[in-house]
Amino acid sequence: MKPYIGIVHHDAGSAYGVTFPDASGCFSASDTIDDVFVTAEEALGLWLETAAAEMSAIPQPRDLSVLRCDAHWVESFADAAFVIAVPSPARAFHVAA
Repeated sequence: MKPYIGIVHHDAGSAYGVTFPDASGCFSASDTIDDVFVTAEEALGLWLETAAAEMSAIPQPRDLSVLRCDAHWVESFADAAFVIAVPSPARAFHVAA
């Protein structure tokens, strides 16, 4: 399965924040750059578990090239400190096409 793309933002004196364009409402925050990856993976895993438990359709992760052209996310990519790819948890989830 494709990884979910996370957009990382960081302003001086604040935590690193991660949002996931294909996981609406999923986000994480970390005080250090080293923790960004751990907290992002935890947040995405919990988001996917919750969606599956609620029988919600889980969106298929899109390619980075597609996301960068999505008008809703263009500004977020432009202001990003960096972008990460977070693998889906090992559990199988029903993914909406």
